[in-house]
Amino acid sequence: MQYRSLGRTGIDISAVAYGGIVSAGIYDGSHYPALDQASSDRFVAYAIERGVNYFDVAPSYGNAQLQLGNSLRPYRPQVHLACKTVLRDRTGAEQELKESLAQLHTDHFDVYQLHAIASMEDVKAAFSPGGVMELMRDAREKGIAAHIGFTAHDEDAALKMIDLYDFDTVLFPFNWFMHMAHGMGARLLKAAKARNMGVLCMKAFIERRWESAAERAASAFPKSWCKPIDVADEAFGMAAMRYALALGVDTLVPPGNFECFRFAVEHIDECLDSPAADMALLEAKLASVRGKEFF
Repeated sequence: MQYRSLGRTGIDISAVAYGGIVSAGIYDGSHYPALDQASSDRFVAYAIERGVNYFDVAPSYGNAQLQLGNSLRPYRPQVHLACKTVLRDRTGAEQELKESLAQLHTDHFDVYQLHAIASMEDVKAAFSPGGVMELMRDAREKGIAAHIGFTAHDEDAALKMIDLYDFDTVLFPFNWFMHMAHGMGARLLKAAKARNMGVLCMKAFIERRWESAAERAASAFPKSWCKPIDVADEAFGMAAMRYALALGVDTLVPPGNFECFRFAVEHIDECLDSPAADMALLEAKLASVRGKEFF
């Protein structure tokens, strides 16, 4: 495993991060397939053995906090743990933060993030009086959050966020398809790098949106919100990883299933050592998925 600086945070982050959904066994009571504590323990041990040192989770990921928290107990001092809140009010987020700390068996997060900023309304709510930004600032001042950041799915809203506050990190979909077809993420990446923010990449390994709920439910990867690249298609998967890395992201957070996570871990060194993406392959794939954007 290779490590890179996560912006100005002082964290040397593994080039692949562990998304907490990998440890989740349930979502809304039924949607995710069964996954027990022993499986989460096994997945986390695999990650640790292969040098992964950054774990990211959220209360909205089913029972991921409970299972990941238990799995990480032997390793907490040696890893960086990130958590999130999707709530926009201080009062609700403060209670949720306490619950997250308890479930994850820790007294602090290395990175605490506003989650799923998807509109200007989200930005306004977070920064309003009594909004969640009051809690974020307090958490950093008190050492409950060593660093604070946000995750976003809308580039304009993300740019507004970093205009309003000096965040340490941003987690965003720097995806081969969306960047090649629409330039999605280019403005945000430039702005984040200018501020020396840590840049975490989700959805690098996504092929397209799901065609339907039935397609998702019948797939091998129902925990993923979008259709992942088939891990059997090694050339495609590595080309997509290389594309995101070449943009300048600090780490990849694969989709929330162990198969995609393992693929990323097993191929990350080769992608970093031979960084040129197969653009002819990606151009051909792009032609096959146009019109199936996931945003």
